[in-house]
Amino acid sequence: MKVNANTMRPGHVMENNGKLWVVVKTQIVQPGKGGAFIQIEMKDVRTGTKTIERFRTQESVERARLDEHEMTFLFAEEGDSYTFMDKETFEQVSIPGDVVGDGKVFLTDGMEVTVQTFEGAPLSVELPQTVTLRITEADPVVKGQTASSSYKPAVLENGVRILVPPHIEAGTRVVVSTAEGEYMERAKD
Repeated sequence: MKVNANTMRPGHVMENNGKLWVVVKTQIVQPGKGGAFIQIEMKDVRTGTKTIERFRTQESVERARLDEHEMTFLFAEEGDSYTFMDKETFEQVSIPGDVVGDGKVFLTDGMEVTVQTFEGAPLSVELPQTVTLRITEADPVVKGQTASSSYKPAVLENGVRILVPPHIEAGTRVVVSTAEGEYMERAKD
């Protein structure tokens, strides 16, 4: 669908020169002479290459229409591929690891995710914002550390290393952000 170039925001997907691009950053530039234009930094969805394009603010661009499917993670296959099941059709889909992204280390059996597709091809997998995991290893508390200023290394049950406050010990369940991979709080269960 055609939209005005100055309405594009980071995260939007657009079609340009026969390719799909995700908008990374936008900036409206008003030069001292001439009309204003919008500068859009975008990344190719399939290859990951970045480019910067300039459009006049009144110019229209083609915004891609993405479909979202609620899916359940089933299992990881050998060769960096992940299998998901559509919650409505019960169809199983295998998605490559590079499409799943860095959050793949937080995938657990039965996790509900949102998969964005374009013409049937998966483009991205959106995990829940947080996951609750158990700490399997944590360094002992060093005397004199304060909870507000220092963190210690710990290992989660999925093997990911994070930094946690000194009062967190092995066996404690914690809430972790899937976007940053950082400790957020102790689980309330």
